[in-house]
Amino acid sequence: MRVISYNLRKHAAVGELAALIADHRPNLLCLQEIDTERLPADLGPMHLADATKLNRLGLAIYYDHERFEALETKAFALKKSLHDIIAKPALERLLGSHLHDRTKQRELVLGSFHAAPLTALNSLRRTQIKAAHDALDTFGETLPTLMVGDFNYPVFQDFLNRRLQQTGHEVTLSDARTYTRYKFFRGHFDFATSIGLTIRSVTTLEQGASDHLPIFVKADYADAPAPTAEGATAGSADDSVTSS
Repeated sequence: MRVISYNLRKHAAVGELAALIADHRPNLLCLQEIDTERLPADLGPMHLADATKLNRLGLAIYYDHERFEALETKAFALKKSLHDIIAKPALERLLGSHLHDRTKQRELVLGSFHAAPLTALNSLRRTQIKAAHDALDTFGETLPTLMVGDFNYPVFQDFLNRRLQQTGHEVTLSDARTYTRYKFFRGHFDFATSIGLTIRSVTTLEQGASDHLPIFVKADYADAPAPTAEGATAGSADDSVTSS
């Protein structure tokens, strides 16, 4: 499966979505910092599963309606930072969708996540990430789960990974930094956490109108057979429509 996650910086980069979909052919699309009242129901082959309703800066999930069927989508509130209490930019920091994969005849849980800003402590963001995983488990504790988005967690990611490994989750960073606005806070803000999946790659795409760069995740179900030499090489198997 192929997943793009993109923080649109207050909806500024929404005009780039059509080209991203055409160029990279994602099966799934997770968005952060969007104006949910201005979202189309369809973006090419992608259909809107749902979007948050209470946020000034919203979240949305789109899916390829030929491959996936959206069974249920829910928004979740997480522990608030001081910034959330005062400015109220995001009452719902997680949007989760329970999907049926028609190609693989499997079920999948996908989360679009936006952690508290850098004014909060990493400890609060770890609490939010753990609570987000628990919330996604309500769709089915044993289901393969991928959560992508803006984690606002540019440093001490090894510690985060060790903490999440205790619950069976993995952190996968992209191949290049995803945020460049502030000199002292450049780094991997946008990445993926997963359980029950094999992450083949996470690639940082070109920068557009947002201060975040989109990430492109290629993943397989963890118990899926590895690509063979006849099918494709490890590098090209994930680019195939039928093999990812």
